[in-house]
Amino acid sequence: MISRARKHAVSGLLMFVMSLGLVASAAAPSATIEVSAPDRAYRDYPVSVAVSAPASAKSATLTDAGSGQAVACQLWRDGENAMLTWIVPELQKGSSLRYKVAFSDAAAAAPADGVVIRPGDEAADIQIGGKPFTRYIIKGAPKPYFYPVLDAAGGQVTRDFPMKNTEIEARLKDNRDHPHQRSLWFTHGNVNGIDFWSEGPKAGKTVHRAFPALEGGPVMGRLCAVTDWQMPDGAKVCEDERDIRFYKTAHGRLFDWNITIKATEGPAKFGDTKEGMFGFRVASTIRADSKKADPTVGGKVVNSEGQTDDAAWGKPANWVDYYGPVQGKTVGITVFDHPQSFRHPTYWHVRTYGLFAANPFGLHDFPDGKGKDGSYTIEKGKTITFRYRILIHDGTTEEARIAEVWDQFANPPTVSVK
Repeated sequence: MISRARKHAVSGLLMFVMSLGLVASAAAPSATIEVSAPDRAYRDYPVSVAVSAPASAKSATLTDAGSGQAVACQLWRDGENAMLTWIVPELQKGSSLRYKVAFSDAAAAAPADGVVIRPGDEAADIQIGGKPFTRYIIKGAPKPYFYPVLDAAGGQVTRDFPMKNTEIEARLKDNRDHPHQRSLWFTHGNVNGIDFWSEGPKAGKTVHRAFPALEGGPVMGRLCAVTDWQMPDGAKVCEDERDIRFYKTAHGRLFDWNITIKATEGPAKFGDTKEGMFGFRVASTIRADSKKADPTVGGKVVNSEGQTDDAAWGKPANWVDYYGPVQGKTVGITVFDHPQSFRHPTYWHVRTYGLFAANPFGLHDFPDGKGKDGSYTIEKGKTITFRYRILIHDGTTEEARIAEVWDQFANPPTVSVK
């Protein structure tokens, strides 16, 4: 089953990359790549392109054709496809960058200041630029989850509870509520009538099965995980494959989620409920309600439609940003819903008490949802895919230029390989 899920995920991910206009092919062991920005500027933008590297190639060198300077890049394999990834630090509107790429049969040394993923029996640890970023925990709970999640300076942007109790959470009256909201996770509150969102003997579980890929490099780290959705009696309902990429960027922490759910056992009905699906529980100092206990802390919710705080709950939007103070400075978490993600623009179960979740199935619980049904049945053998980009940034929504980051994500630069 892993091989079939893996084959599908590889195909789906390549189709996604192609849809961004980032796939071309090179006919020789070396090539020229051009990245153009005809309509908008780009900053800190990860580019991935399919290349015709020799089967024996284990690494690549990328050179800026204009300056002659070497550019950090990463050659990796997505099934049978050779992929090259690097970060474009800045590209002005109307301009282009040209690169020369050459392939080598020698493996590149793994730089300690790149993205490092270290697997373990209970978790996979992710490090970026020589600093801890997060852990993907696969044991000890009814679902896999990331905890803690840190900003580039090491400040924690997700809540500690229920993994541990802290004084700050108790002081801000953000303790021991919703223990199922574990830092950063993915699940849903109604699948074939069973609640996978909460935790308990009557709840379903999402169980980690395998890591088809765990790899790091100078530019990007990649974590692929296969997860089985199981009923309370252990019977499997469906499975998902999570292809998560962590980038080493100059500004903040940037990572992409590509999640494909497949109905493997029979039809899988994802019911209409607000309790779902791709969720964060933000740190106590960030959550908006904390200002009720301490006016020096507490953050703000802002979405792409200009709605804030409670007004953003249950509304469709391209993105939502949740920012507030962390270790004496303003830090935010933004989740971008890609235009090709299932039911874009998604609805958002985002609360001033600290929950922050994208939910394409919740309609009747949300404002103006009376009489609507957001449920969806995946027929046996069929799939649906969700695609999110997450940016952990310094500053407010405006200071982090979140609207521009969305515009770049939704409208990638033109890439050609010759």
